[in-house]
Amino acid sequence: MANEVNYMENVDRIPFRADHVGSLLRPESLHDARRRFAAGTLDGAALRELEDREIYRVVAKQEAVGLRSATDGEFRRASWITDFVQNVTGVPNRTGGSRAKWFSPQGDEIELAPIATTHVPASTSPSALKLENVVFADDFTYLDEECESAVAKLCLPSPSMIHFRGGDVAIDRAIYPDLEEFWSDLVDVYVREIEGLASLGCTYLQLDDTSFAFLCDPREQAGLVERGNDAPTLFARYTDTINRIVARRPAGMSITLHTCRGNNQSAWAASGGYEPIAESVLGGLRVDGLFLEFDDERSGSFDVLRFVPSSTRVVLGLVSSKTATLEDKSVLKRRVDEASKFLPLEQLCISPQCGFASTEPGNNLTEDQQFAKLELVVETASEIWG
Repeated sequence: MANEVNYMENVDRIPFRADHVGSLLRPESLHDARRRFAAGTLDGAALRELEDREIYRVVAKQEAVGLRSATDGEFRRASWITDFVQNVTGVPNRTGGSRAKWFSPQGDEIELAPIATTHVPASTSPSALKLENVVFADDFTYLDEECESAVAKLCLPSPSMIHFRGGDVAIDRAIYPDLEEFWSDLVDVYVREIEGLASLGCTYLQLDDTSFAFLCDPREQAGLVERGNDAPTLFARYTDTINRIVARRPAGMSITLHTCRGNNQSAWAASGGYEPIAESVLGGLRVDGLFLEFDDERSGSFDVLRFVPSSTRVVLGLVSSKTATLEDKSVLKRRVDEASKFLPLEQLCISPQCGFASTEPGNNLTEDQQFAKLELVVETASEIWG
């Protein structure tokens, strides 16, 4: 416990007091380049050169507003999940959108065009899960080279996402007659990616998840029953899988987890406080930090934070990445104070509640408004923690 306390008091600890989830709005030049690439009028080398230039620019802007971590904005990705999962052998591609219903910030159900392939585990693929190469090796190397004052942060979809949408019924039992072998192979996939990234100098890794927050919604829990699963069992399985991966991380790497209720073109897909996962997940995960949405009433109350271990920081997602309206700093401070009644202030940090562009189209605000929100996060954290 002494080591945990000393680590907690280190101001340079990951996650940082002012942090962010990862994805950033793609500039129009990049949207245009992707359209030309899809049409065959721009080759891959030219597309990557443009991505490099835009990542260089956006890393500098993150550092300029005072962020201690910087990402590449996920500028090379179609969505937060697609590019990694497509490179895992044994996970087939299935076209079409998520089965989730989407809602506007005002709560109205809306239709969104499918953005990326939906993935389910090993249902039609004649192979077990494995990773041939480190997927984001080149992407991380470039990001790390461009960071001057900030720590290069890389995001991966959580291992839960390779199971969540399909469930056990989607796993090919000819390949995995014993489901424990599926989970063991899945752990090995992530360990290989993480070890490869660590060998390149990665010290800040974030796992992005929707399963935990989605399954706090009664509608989502009801959908599980139809396919023979139940939420408590999945909470335990996903928590155990993540903990097994974290236990095998290389020395010097910090791993955080972000869970959200859907983030696509300013829309959300699930609602409900964290009570169903408070003790088993928030109290059971052995990550260095938890990024949790607390930007509106859909997120519930802060009292669930009482289950978080003393060795874990919680990044309060108080600033909305879905709307252009800039939050009031005094309100943010008051909400941090409210949260500190359930978790000590030294364990708290703040950030936007999600990325600004989990999918390529991005949310409904401008780049200037995006960076104004990130600057607000930094200023607020500075005034709270010094």
